[in-house]
Amino acid sequence: NSGGGEDPDRITWGSNLDFLLSIIGFAVDLANVWRFPYLCYKNGGGAFLIPYLLMLVLGALPLFYMELVLGQFHRQGPISVWRISPIFKGLGYCAVSVSFFVSFYYNVIIGWAFHFLISSFSYKLPWKDCLNSWNEAECAIKCVSTIDQETNQTSVLLYKSDLNVTVPAVNITCNQTRSPAKEYFNKAVLRVHESEGIYDLGSPQWQLILCIGTVYFLLYLSLFKGVKSSGKVVWLTATMPYVVLTILLMRGLMLDGAIDGITFYLNVNWEKLREKEVWIDAAIQIFYSSGAGFGVHLAYASYNKFHNNCYRDCLVTSAVNSFTSLFSGFVIFTYLGYMAKSQGKNIENVADQGPGLVFEVYPQAVATLPGSQFWAVIFFFMLIMLGMDSAMGGLECVITGVMDEFKGFFSKHNISREIFTGLVVSSSFLVAIGCVTPGGYYVFYLLETYAAGISLLTTVFFEVIAVSWVYGLTYFSYDVQAMLGHRPGIYWRICWKFISPMVLAGVILMTMAETGILKMERFDGTKYVYPYSAQWIGRILALSTMLFIPSLAIYAVYKAKNSSTSSKKRTLCQSIGVAITPSYETVQDDANKRLTWSHWKQI
Repeated sequence: NSGGGEDPDRITWGSNLDFLLSIIGFAVDLANVWRFPYLCYKNGGGAFLIPYLLMLVLGALPLFYMELVLGQFHRQGPISVWRISPIFKGLGYCAVSVSFFVSFYYNVIIGWAFHFLISSFSYKLPWKDCLNSWNEAECAIKCVSTIDQETNQTSVLLYKSDLNVTVPAVNITCNQTRSPAKEYFNKAVLRVHESEGIYDLGSPQWQLILCIGTVYFLLYLSLFKGVKSSGKVVWLTATMPYVVLTILLMRGLMLDGAIDGITFYLNVNWEKLREKEVWIDAAIQIFYSSGAGFGVHLAYASYNKFHNNCYRDCLVTSAVNSFTSLFSGFVIFTYLGYMAKSQGKNIENVADQGPGLVFEVYPQAVATLPGSQFWAVIFFFMLIMLGMDSAMGGLECVITGVMDEFKGFFSKHNISREIFTGLVVSSSFLVAIGCVTPGGYYVFYLLETYAAGISLLTTVFFEVIAVSWVYGLTYFSYDVQAMLGHRPGIYWRICWKFISPMVLAGVILMTMAETGILKMERFDGTKYVYPYSAQWIGRILALSTMLFIPSLAIYAVYKAKNSSTSSKKRTLCQSIGVAITPSYETVQDDANKRLTWSHWKQI
């Protein structure tokens, strides 16, 4: 098969460990820390592991393996690899676009972590108490409500600092109070109170511009030499989080209430398995966490040596990814249990997900510990490490995808990888500046909702259809055998052909059914409803990436119809046959084997 093999001109990873740490680093990201633990406790504790592992084994794992095989065998980026079936080249453009759009907001999160990291070196953590200029009357470290038995009147006392500075609350209940960390993140860092909504952005904040500028500068240094440079960076970014998580867990287990938090985290509620939302959450979490569909695995695997054992890499990465999610839950819930105990609240009242967990809840917990600056520094350093290798993977997909597809253009105009990397990084940085304005959080939330939602799932769905049905499992199995010396087992082939597409189709339909008016909860508890025009901007953003799939499919058929060397024009059926046949194969219009039933029924 002329579709794969060694390419002496293509650079390769310095070692297999460089590649393994890179795909582990991309798969293990911030969502493992801030989303999985919350989903686990919300969806039945230990019972949630059943749908999670089922979705992993039947959906995400086969797709992950498939992408590694594709990239390694064909040694092409996420766009050029679709020479195996040109009608699906739009999948590559869609994946690259999604990865680029995600960088607009994902790198901003790392910038916030840099801001908190720098602030953690102060003599007193700025979110330690409510005695700062940005704090409002609702700010409290602790709230105590008492009822006078004689008058039956409720009095509320707000603790403003750990020095027992108290203030009687006026028209404020304990449910209306906010932690110092919440006010610091939203008022001092983001300054969202200065904006009325997404159409009131305001001026960018120079502190956050410097923070995200640092992130993008580090990304450029990691990427401009390709895998030769990024492969060394991941030795720090992919391993350090485990050291920090272990240290934090050991400290957390010493805190009062830690065991309550872990018990709450793993409490099994089998009844939850009857709710469809639990299965949707499990599917979405594992599909996004595995990283399939972003094109990153294709890009990274394309730099492997031809006979690298990507099967082993797939299993190791998936195991590490799932272990990290579970392990992170233990770390987070030890501190949530401690925080609930110290504040006299139930754990469900302090638990959160997303940025609220890592920039509001967790910082507040460590602020009360002796040596709080140290614990804050290592926590935010860990967040930066978790985010950086995922950010590197996303931009590597863009750089590799475009440079592989337009290799002739870059050679003709003498555009080096260093120059193009600078162009990609700087353009992403310019867009990201919109997220560091007072109204930037509204932009951030819009991008997070639409940039990699339904478009990512759609890409993965058509990807598995293209490989297992159109390219053909027989040919794909030969590719695996050529690299690894054995064909994939029946489990993999059944998943690729039937189970994974059905699981993905179900997730896509359920996700579409869940769509509604886009709302966001502000830090003060009020709801912000996005204007319809803003929601349509988000939908158009998602649609713009997905449109690559049908538009380039139509173009591939049109090109095939007009590329016949004979005087007789191809029929529509023959043109489709050419468009689905690998570009490196000779096409016989009247006897195209990929248009036969025997090809489609391959397993």
